[in-house]
Amino acid sequence: MQRIDVHPTHTHGKFKLRRGNPAPFGATFVPGGVNFSIFSSHATSCTLVLFKKHAPEPFGEIPFPDEFRIGNVYSMIVFDLDYENIEYGYRMDGPNNFQEGHWFDKSKVLLDPYAKIIGGRDVWGTPPDWDDMYHHRARIAFDDFDWEDDRPLEIAPEDQIIYEMHVRSFTKHESSGIKESHRGTFAGIRDKIPYLKELGVNAIELMPVYEFDEFENSRPNPTTGETLYNYWGYSTVGFFAPKAGYAATGKFGMQVDELKAMVKELHKNDIEVILDVVFNHTAEGNERGPTISFRGVDNKTYYMLTPEGYYYNFSGCGNTLNCNNPIVRGIVLDCLRYWAAEYHIDGFRFDLASILGRDPWGAPLSNPPLLETLAFDPILAKCKLIAEAWDAGGLYQVGSFPAYGRWGEWNGKYRDAIRKFLKADTTVGEMAQRLQGSPDLYEGAGRAPATSINFITAHDGFTLMDMVSYNGKHNEANGENNNDGSNDNDSWNCGWEGETDNEYINALRHRQIKNAIALLMVSQGVPMMLMGDEMGRTKYGNNNTYCHDNELNWLNWDLLKKNNDIFQFTKNCINFRKAHPVLRNTWHFQNRDYVGSGYADISWHGTQAWNADWSEDAKAIAFMLCGEHAKGGTVEDNYVYVATNVYWDALWFEIPQLPPGLQWHVFANTAMPSPEDSWTPGSEPVLQDQYGMLVGDRSTVILVGK
Repeated sequence: MQRIDVHPTHTHGKFKLRRGNPAPFGATFVPGGVNFSIFSSHATSCTLVLFKKHAPEPFGEIPFPDEFRIGNVYSMIVFDLDYENIEYGYRMDGPNNFQEGHWFDKSKVLLDPYAKIIGGRDVWGTPPDWDDMYHHRARIAFDDFDWEDDRPLEIAPEDQIIYEMHVRSFTKHESSGIKESHRGTFAGIRDKIPYLKELGVNAIELMPVYEFDEFENSRPNPTTGETLYNYWGYSTVGFFAPKAGYAATGKFGMQVDELKAMVKELHKNDIEVILDVVFNHTAEGNERGPTISFRGVDNKTYYMLTPEGYYYNFSGCGNTLNCNNPIVRGIVLDCLRYWAAEYHIDGFRFDLASILGRDPWGAPLSNPPLLETLAFDPILAKCKLIAEAWDAGGLYQVGSFPAYGRWGEWNGKYRDAIRKFLKADTTVGEMAQRLQGSPDLYEGAGRAPATSINFITAHDGFTLMDMVSYNGKHNEANGENNNDGSNDNDSWNCGWEGETDNEYINALRHRQIKNAIALLMVSQGVPMMLMGDEMGRTKYGNNNTYCHDNELNWLNWDLLKKNNDIFQFTKNCINFRKAHPVLRNTWHFQNRDYVGSGYADISWHGTQAWNADWSEDAKAIAFMLCGEHAKGGTVEDNYVYVATNVYWDALWFEIPQLPPGLQWHVFANTAMPSPEDSWTPGSEPVLQDQYGMLVGDRSTVILVGK
């Protein structure tokens, strides 16, 4: 077949041009040139603006000829560009009428919504030139990364153990022990893969890693004068571009390769990568926010607007993306496909996902087209889709999120129940539901236990150490008079607010942390833990550290020595979960014996075997899992018995008897001092009294029958 060359047909000054391809959107390579394509349904004209990298002024501006527009898409091929050394943007002209929702202003250079690389914030925390006419600059991506034989891992959802982390916080502290240039970067995570392997997690969930502006709403701390940043990054500038400031090579524009190298190395070590994606709002904020991209390209299409032209604010961040507009659905779908295909990402967690199910006027849709499209998309078919099933507008959908058989949910009800139970403040009936994978929320809708992403702590709120150390939030360092952050923490300080030298209180706190980890790892569903909880990380009672680039957020690795008992306990519990498929069932328990073992798949007990106390004031609960029912009876496993006592005195538990030839062994007992609080799976000692045991005050015991 003869090769067909693409030749210029038009010129503009020194630039050689040709009619472009309207699809795909963005800047893509074609023979001899670059195809630029951008959508706007209300613009009257569009101009491509070209800069040399970092140059304050453009070296060329090329209006799209009218004949290059197809429908509402402006597309053009520009030949002979030095694509490695240029940045590009657009000027859009059109109506400027606030009440009608139009913000066109051809004096502004706009970022391409499909930009694959964005410059302008190349090195974290370096103040930009505020007089720059074009702050966030689109660059042209070219893919020459060698993935070798890498592909997404496709770990079964019920087998996942998720570790939520912030890229910069994970290794920025000098105690991380890695070379200084790698601290706080994708390369730093790669350096710490041996640690993640030792801990035993098999998925990391990264807080936003695409381009955002750390200087958005930056301000001095009124107390210390230290700069407060947009640190967490939940304010998107570009959905397709990795954050340059998170790359050790960001100043060289190599953030794409560095992130891909991190993903590739994690996959080699059987660790999946889940991205926290924010499609509910953008960095353009409300009516007083900056015009960066979407607002100037086609404001009325991309955002939910009131009849008066103001922004609906279901995100709590100033604006709300109009996600069920077909154009916006398209950009969300294109974005996720891009990350899955080009970066081999294994899954996505959707921030304030309930917004994605609202119509253009904010009403919840019964059959949201975006959620349905994502659930059935062929490219995303093996990706995990995880919803934060609520939003800032009051829509709470835990247990009722439109799932289409595909979506998992951050189970906020699990978090609340475990926290309350640990301080003896909820019923054992509620706890039983959460430990089983919340069948009361999911089974009736035909949704598996792995729908429930079980978590006790996350980036938003207290750490596990702070949950047992503070009764109230202490957010004064945020400069908002302690008014920000949630007041509903369901925490208990164990008798003293904050850090203390009291040995009894510190021992109780460690015990409560271990109780939380133990219950998390024996619950059906998918456990998710917060970075640093395994070593007793504290944020000193601040439950909303969104603005701090300091030790409030950075993980202090010296805690591994200080709180090594918590680390060893967590590591053992993770390995115990991985060793026992009975803890990772694919479907809900039936509370009956359907394999002929003589025992139900799950049975409930109290201080008396076979006689659970379901009363409102009960402070103890136990359950036994029959290993012959593991994975619906398709695999064999040991028996597992879990007893937890949240009462302030020790209680004697009568233990159910095993089939002949089997004995109970002690895997964990949080009342015992380290290292006898847990054992490496397979090395558990035999329980001395096979008929019963004393479970200490505020303690949890896990036995394995084998």
